[in-house]
Amino acid sequence: QVQLVESGGGLVQAGGSLRLSCAASGRISSTYAMGWFRQAPGKEREFVAAITWSGITTSYADSVKGRFTISRDNAKNTVYLQMNSLKPEDTAVYSCAANSADWVSPTPRVYHYWGQGTQVTVSS
Repeated sequence: QVQLVESGGGLVQAGGSLRLSCAASGRISSTYAMGWFRQAPGKEREFVAAITWSGITTSYADSVKGRFTISRDNAKNTVYLQMNSLKPEDTAVYSCAANSADWVSPTPRVYHYWGQGTQVTVSS
């Protein structure tokens, strides 16, 4: 059974940084893309970033470009989201997701597996 477990969330002041991790266990596929999404209270789930198995292709939401960086360590089955220059509007539950077809997409339904999420709160 596939499990995705996020960690690294917390409370940070505006302008600060956090690094989220998502550890995958179980067999997803030989190669798979990973994505990060977020959902704030009362809002729809929003795409944040995604990365292919090789790491060569990445994609970011316009709202986080230049501030967030997605990366992965396949030896550890872990994907990371480095978040810098955080803003109060980045406050949300951040979830990672896996796409066994290994292509990046901002569309949630493309992803087959999801983690439970980790809370990120940015104070002003």
